[in-house]
Amino acid sequence: MSSGIWQRGKEEEGVYGFLIEDIRKEVNRASKLKCCVCKKNGASIGCVAPRCKRSYHFPCGLQRECIFQFTGNFASFCWHHRPVQIIASNNYGDSLPCTICLEFVEPIPTYNVLRSPCCKNAWFHRECLQVQAINAGMFFFRCTICNNSDVFQKEMLRMGIHIPEKDASWELEENAYQELLQHYEHCDVRRCRCKEGRDYNAPDSKWEIKRCQCCGSSGTHLACSSLRSWEQNWECLECRTIIYNSGDFQKAKKHTLVSANNVGITDCLLEESSPKLPRQSPGSQRKDVLRQGNKYRKDISTILTELAFQIKKKPRRICINKDDIWNSALEGFRNQKFNPVYTIEVTYINENDHFGRDYPGSKQEFLSLLMLHLENSPLFEGSLSKNLSLNSQALKENLYFEAGKMVAISLVHGGPSLGFFSKTLFNCLAYGPENTQPILEDVLDFEVAQIIIRINTATNMSDLNSIINEYCNYFELIGCLRIVTSLSDKYVLVKDILFYQVIKRVQAPFESFKQGLKTLGVLEKIQTYPEVFCDIFCHKPENLSAKILSDLFTVHTLSDVQALNFWNSYLKAVEDGKSTTTMEDILNFATGCNSIPPAGFKPTPSIECLHMDFPVGNKCSNCLTLPITTTYKEFQENMDFAIGNTLRLEKEKSSHYIGP
Repeated sequence: MSSGIWQRGKEEEGVYGFLIEDIRKEVNRASKLKCCVCKKNGASIGCVAPRCKRSYHFPCGLQRECIFQFTGNFASFCWHHRPVQIIASNNYGDSLPCTICLEFVEPIPTYNVLRSPCCKNAWFHRECLQVQAINAGMFFFRCTICNNSDVFQKEMLRMGIHIPEKDASWELEENAYQELLQHYEHCDVRRCRCKEGRDYNAPDSKWEIKRCQCCGSSGTHLACSSLRSWEQNWECLECRTIIYNSGDFQKAKKHTLVSANNVGITDCLLEESSPKLPRQSPGSQRKDVLRQGNKYRKDISTILTELAFQIKKKPRRICINKDDIWNSALEGFRNQKFNPVYTIEVTYINENDHFGRDYPGSKQEFLSLLMLHLENSPLFEGSLSKNLSLNSQALKENLYFEAGKMVAISLVHGGPSLGFFSKTLFNCLAYGPENTQPILEDVLDFEVAQIIIRINTATNMSDLNSIINEYCNYFELIGCLRIVTSLSDKYVLVKDILFYQVIKRVQAPFESFKQGLKTLGVLEKIQTYPEVFCDIFCHKPENLSAKILSDLFTVHTLSDVQALNFWNSYLKAVEDGKSTTTMEDILNFATGCNSIPPAGFKPTPSIECLHMDFPVGNKCSNCLTLPITTTYKEFQENMDFAIGNTLRLEKEKSSHYIGP
């Protein structure tokens, strides 16, 4: 805070960048200055207000309620010139509680009482705010009412609150959340059959305790509820009653993904599963009921925004070679210092650049390129709707896990919709493989597809037995060889073949991919809101229109009116096919994305107009600079030329490298 010294050295030089010789000079200067509070020498801090000659020690300044700003140039203000909070009118008649300690304060801004800049009814003691800031650190210090951090921190720094650049104290405490790792292990069914008692838990056996999938606060031994495996769904009696009484039970049964026998209401209210129930667990139906409830009606943007609350402001830089997007991303994500909860900063590098220069890159452009590469990688098979492939080398290198991790990171950090997953693959992720039935279109192996078609079209037992005898070795190899006693058995055989070929055969890649997708809690959200996530996983985004792009870009003030009119006319011409450019080309040129990400753009795309010949797209700030021309024809020609050639050159560069 001393007025006559600056950090002229690096962080490791002197005392945190303050050189020893500078410190000695400042001590000598301060020894001649008298503190206007205690009247002693050594007052090294001066008020920055013009013509103010007050100097004081730091403790004396605190005593006289001076304000020290721990940001920028670390300015100090005396008690006469300190910044104040201005409120237009005071409509508060009574005292209001400090939202931290809950003790009442007079709602009048003073040195010791501060108001939140984002919430009018939020008041604080200065001491409470300072303690909160020290404990929370820069990454968690927010308004206690609305959770805003940017506006709130800026105002608190102005008013002299010190916000240290560190993780929150509770993040640094070892084993702070150890109690959260304790699982509920008690059998709560009416008749527990375990001789060792209700608290006995033997993993990987029939006496393993399964918790209620809805509340997690009740449990049962697998054997006590006739559960055949740990993966089978189970809910406690209280949760089943709530599901039934919610009124959505009958409606939700129509949404089941599998062709199972309907289960009566009485069966759903049984405390223990009946051994006479069909092979397909009714838990999948009740699980679907929960997902259909009104409390799950959210849009994808809201869900991804909630997930993004975990992202800390602390940046983590990733160096990306656009000519080798996959391997450079893989190296960055596997780096020990990389943490998916940190803000990603992208730097583009070029290995052919002998000067070793790097350039700031757009995070959303990088994620779009990465997801495009993933779609066309050997990890997936299929044309438009893809399933996981069985790639032994990728499995050995744990690439399926990395792919799932990349998808999760991309969605939470503002990446694009995927749009290439098959419904079968998505249903396996959302509902579980045991609740999913593949279809013939999922089978890429031509010979296997022909076998399935022949079985399906068999019209008599003689033809069916002939096909089974012909491919007996294959059926035995995949575990589908069975004795058929009627023609209707062919449907069961086809179902088993499909399940093996599409799901069981790629079980190891699927489990690895699923583990990666758990990053940042994405898989849990998919299983909670499957209908919402299905759109961005299985369907390509809607085509862009002139109205969508016009509404998407905000216009800077003082922009040229004629250029904006040309811009709107140009969008209409592109939409009508009167230009070689497409809507996706325009968006790509400005932002690096071919579609609007599910979580939206950050920052919001904007337009400005400048006197220049050609448009310029700044993908880091999502800003499109339009040229100011005299005629619309010149405007369109310049736009088409710049956008078309820029994207063509980028495609040519990327086509030189073919990744794994």
